[in-house]
Amino acid sequence: MNSTPRRSSPPLRSPEQRRGDPGKSSKISKLETFVVPVPFAHAFKIGSGTVSEPDRTGDVIFVKLTTDDGATGWGEQRALPSWSYETAETIVAVINNNLAPLLIGTDPFAVESFHRRADRALSPSVSNGFPFARAAVDLALHDVAGKLAGLPVHALLGGAVHTEIPLCSAIGIDTPEAMAERVRGSAAYHAYKIKIGGDVAADAAALHAITEPAAGKPIWLDANQSYRPSSLHRLLQEIEDVPQLYCVEQPVPSTDWAGMIKVRERSSLPVAIDEGSFTAADLARTAVLGGADLVVIKLCKAGGLRQALRTAAVAKAHGLEILASGLTDCGVGFAAALHLFSLMDLALPAELNGPELLADLYVEGLQITDAIARVPNRPGLGVDVDEERIRGTAR
Repeated sequence: MNSTPRRSSPPLRSPEQRRGDPGKSSKISKLETFVVPVPFAHAFKIGSGTVSEPDRTGDVIFVKLTTDDGATGWGEQRALPSWSYETAETIVAVINNNLAPLLIGTDPFAVESFHRRADRALSPSVSNGFPFARAAVDLALHDVAGKLAGLPVHALLGGAVHTEIPLCSAIGIDTPEAMAERVRGSAAYHAYKIKIGGDVAADAAALHAITEPAAGKPIWLDANQSYRPSSLHRLLQEIEDVPQLYCVEQPVPSTDWAGMIKVRERSSLPVAIDEGSFTAADLARTAVLGGADLVVIKLCKAGGLRQALRTAAVAKAHGLEILASGLTDCGVGFAAALHLFSLMDLALPAELNGPELLADLYVEGLQITDAIARVPNRPGLGVDVDEERIRGTAR
């Protein structure tokens, strides 16, 4: 991959210039939402269903915050109800009707206060409430706060310890021949996340087909809840000869905590939890029950950047390794993920598949070379959003 060209932009003003009177704090004055049908680059199927087709689009909800002195911040999230319960309609409704009133007139730096008030407005119950909607707003808050402070988002979170993030290629379910060809076409990537779908014979055939083109790079299996403990055990027996298998992710349904424990007790591979762990509290329960060796962290399911960091802290405290992933994030979400994961030591290259699966990212300023993404270091999220195109294509 080549670096994305950067659009020319006016010189960044100092935080004092952005705020106007240094003694006066900026306040959020406006929130806007846009539902944009973003085209896919190619087909992608996972254990819970089809994610993308070349002739289809996926809804991305963009959020723009504006302060009373003209500073702006952007957030976004992908609506994928086959993966989680939030739809484009619910995300927009929750943001406009429930979250916007909590934001207007408030300090964009008061991220924790926003989430506490959001918890009261949208009771989290067993897990978190409407995390995709909250994550979209959370990213916009961090973006505008970083711009006002003159700092990149990673600095607001404690400072990057990694300036580059190697990427993992996501290989969807298909025929063994097609999956092997996709692996060959992704030779620049540093690991492979192979989707499996619950059919032992088909999955075993696909994994044997990709062994040679994977060229010894780590292979991360992802079942997306499509297996039962007994059938997964049979699959692992069938693929004992496949080299470089690192782990198997979310083999059983997200609510089957006992199934995760059974899988981990019998599995020859470390077991990762994803759909079964949205929050830090979810992961703490899983760790106490002994249901996982690794956790997949996604901004969307955590509900924002700092909540994702809390999950990482629980993982570290319980000795669980961290895997980085996204949900076909567009450019704003992809940039935010780079800031987040720049603070963590990851078990494998990050499976942030937006640049691989989407036809366009609607931002400029990302730098990806040889499947290594550079962490943005400009104020805020560090990317220039193509607002004109977003407004022109929003429905």
